[in-house]
Amino acid sequence: MDLMTFFGAACGIGVIVFVLSTGGMLQFLLNWEAIILIFGGTLGSVMISYPWAALKWTSSSFRIVLFPPKRPPIAEIIRVIVNLADIAKKQGLEAIASEIPRVPHPFLADACQMIVDGVDEHILNQRMEHDINTTRLRHQQQTNIFTSAGTFAPIFGLLGTLIGVVQVLRNIQNPAMMGSSMAIAMTASFYGIFSANFLFLPIASKLGYYSEEDILLREIIAKGVVSLHEGDVPWLVSKKLEGYLSLALRKKTRAFKK
Repeated sequence: MDLMTFFGAACGIGVIVFVLSTGGMLQFLLNWEAIILIFGGTLGSVMISYPWAALKWTSSSFRIVLFPPKRPPIAEIIRVIVNLADIAKKQGLEAIASEIPRVPHPFLADACQMIVDGVDEHILNQRMEHDINTTRLRHQQQTNIFTSAGTFAPIFGLLGTLIGVVQVLRNIQNPAMMGSSMAIAMTASFYGIFSANFLFLPIASKLGYYSEEDILLREIIAKGVVSLHEGDVPWLVSKKLEGYLSLALRKKTRAFKK
């Protein structure tokens, strides 16, 4: 389990429960009308916005946030590719077939298998690029789903507030009904803002982080496999991959600063 997700959830929920209980508001928080409006309305909007082909991966996205996939470090991938280059240089490309079962990433294993099978370099490069683009698109779709949910939820919270205000005005002569109407108005805003900033948007951010990590790893593998197929010596393979990694990290840093 991702400990940062666990500690973050515990911290956020703990702070909110503490503030609400101190103010004596905790008993008024559970309002099923507001919960159904916010989460039901957000779900409906997301279903309108995205097809089932994208939505069916949402449960997997939740699991990734809680239990992130174990990926080998980039340094380990570079070391493995350099070792494959050394074997290929000494014994030929076919000799790397015995190393494929021990390769730490399935994308690298598939690419090495294509090399052993004698796939043309141009086709190999196309296949790897298509895989990277498909993976990037799938990750982006999942990130966009939760970003959209984080946009819709506060709007439904505002809608709940408006509904509550209308009910207050309709029952202005009935103080008992006014109280329940105001409860809907306030709790709807709470659930809308809370779900967006504590659930949907943080999930989108974490999915984006894992996506960038996965894509960079696949790009490093693709560069290394092409260099391996071209017959580069091990030290040159290492320098190429380290240079590409440094360039990618500098671009990421500049994008973050902007």
